[in-house]
Amino acid sequence: MLQKEYRLKKRSAFNATYRTGISFHRDGITMFCGKTKDNDIPARIGFVVSKKIHKRAVKRNRIKRLMRESVRLYIKDNRFTTKYLSVIFTASSKCLNKNFSEIDTGIKKLIGLL
Repeated sequence: MLQKEYRLKKRSAFNATYRTGISFHRDGITMFCGKTKDNDIPARIGFVVSKKIHKRAVKRNRIKRLMRESVRLYIKDNRFTTKYLSVIFTASSKCLNKNFSEIDTGIKKLIGLL
């Protein structure tokens, strides 16, 4: 689980991040970036898997858990630094049958683009 300082929770924060229009896509995962930041506060991170991907919550939650763990390990090792206030990771249907290592490489490729 991510530490509280890294969690993006409010609907208004999600909507503001989507409105900026900055996004990157790689291996079935899309990363939306929010506004650029001026100070040294940590970036807030959110994870979204739509009902369009799979109707069962168990499948959607598994994808979110895998993405969250990948980002958590990246933060723990490399000090996740970005110039954006918020980042949202969204999965597509390509992620349904992927294991942790495949999702992990996709997330790390996207984080490398920052």
